[in-house]
Amino acid sequence: MNQYDTSASGRLPHAFTTPGSSSFVEFLSSHAPHLLPGSRPTGELQAPHGTTIVSLTFDGGIVMAGDRRATMGSMIASRDIEKVFPADEYSAVGIAGTAGLAIELVRLFQLELEHYEKIEGSLLSLDGKANRLATMIRGNLGLAMQGLAVVPLFGGYDLDRRTGRIFSYDVTGGRYEEHDHHAVGSGSVFARGSLKKTWKHDLDAAGAVRVAVEALWDAADDDSATGGPDRTRGIWPVVATVTEAGYLRVSDEELSAIVEAVEEQRRGAHRARGGGQR
Repeated sequence: MNQYDTSASGRLPHAFTTPGSSSFVEFLSSHAPHLLPGSRPTGELQAPHGTTIVSLTFDGGIVMAGDRRATMGSMIASRDIEKVFPADEYSAVGIAGTAGLAIELVRLFQLELEHYEKIEGSLLSLDGKANRLATMIRGNLGLAMQGLAVVPLFGGYDLDRRTGRIFSYDVTGGRYEEHDHHAVGSGSVFARGSLKKTWKHDLDAAGAVRVAVEALWDAADDDSATGGPDRTRGIWPVVATVTEAGYLRVSDEELSAIVEAVEEQRRGAHRARGGGQR
């Protein structure tokens, strides 16, 4: 009889009533390893890829932002994919790489943190969350070797240190703490250049949101896989702050106003350089 077949007794399977680790990923590894993202077989295929993610600290927390474009080869696969998600109340994760696997990994990560909180009765520390995500990325290494890599950016508010922190990863699960700001994805080199010029130590939340939007805009200027703000379709980046008050997504109305202000500033700078003259 299948170990998950409950039709005979109407009771939960033995696996669900046996005491074990507070890790949901370890539970799946023991009782249903085929459900883990890194265990899926694959052949030659093209899958949508998502880019670009930026994150930066400010006085009181972090901002994380992602553009909305997904590409498949030279084609635009989606114009409005979401790449920034709440990991839990005090952290956020942004995805770059193979979009489908990345979203699946984020959902499993969210469940992992929720499971830990229910079992232990307390929140995992920010370092603990970052380490759990590293382990999950390492489990996807087999697919990454086949070209289906997932490289997220993770950050949150550290309740112990009372500050915002950012972590980056490589495909092997290596975890690195970044200071001040960071970007991942195909447009990251251009976004990082923008962040270096516009980030300041005394930024508040509103100023940090604007810096993040400008970094994505600069990335979209030079990277065809990164989508800029789309005023015609009303598509804006996904931008969120994480502070002592928790995860908060910035509204489209606020982003629209920021985009309009940045656009007007850049239009004025272009005119001042004589860009409007022929």
